Amino acid sequence: MTSSAAPDATPDGQPGTGLRIDAERNRDRILAAARRLYATEGLGVSMAAVAREAGVGKATLSRRFATREDLITAVFADRMDAYAEAVTTALANPDPWHGFTDYIYAVCAMQAADRGFADVLTMTFPAAKALEARRTESYNGFLELIARAKDTGHLRHDFTSQDLVILLMANAGVINATGDAAPDTWQRLVAYMLRSYATPAAPISPLPDAPAPAALYRAMIRLSRVRSDNL
Repeated sequence: MTSSAAPDATPDGQPGTGLRIDAERNRDRILAAARRLYATEGLGVSMAAVAREAGVGKATLSRRFATREDLITAVFADRMDAYAEAVTTALANPDPWHGFTDYIYAVCAMQAADRGFADVLTMTFPAAKALEARRTESYNGFLELIARAKDTGHLRHDFTSQDLVILLMANAGVINATGDAAPDTWQRLVAYMLRSYATPAAPISPLPDAPAPAALYRAMIRLSRVRSDNL
């Protein structure tokens, strides 16, 4: 009696096209689900929640992404590329001070567009080598941007790269607190912080409008509910 290959296997015993397509489809579903959840809820979302959102089992998720860091790296690879490119664009600006301020706004806008990325920029993931390599690349470019902006006399001499980390932490907090209730509040925070970094001679853009009192009140109610839910 002769035996035939299984429908989903090739003659050499390797998985066939059907299994490969299913595996790729599951991977795409997992990534899409993780992007949705991370963007709206931040990185606190559990792997189990991602599996439920994707409509796959935990075992399937683990086969595609063995660790949380693996999933985060895959989800935010394109955003980390954009993060690295932002400093390259800033360094190409013929006006180093405007390159510096444009970079600050660009990075903070990336945070505002995605709560998960807001968290990524204020955390470290030692096991996620590719993600951390892009972060290091961006950091080194930012050091050069700082030096150039100081040479113009417009950036305070005591500004350090740690001040950007502090700003990103503060911005992430504002974004998470205000949510959809007052989504543009971060812009006023960033504008005020840029004023604190500037020397008296630096050209400063006008302050964005403050959020309406009613919008901030809604944000405060929202934040209270979120904290109550977490108790």
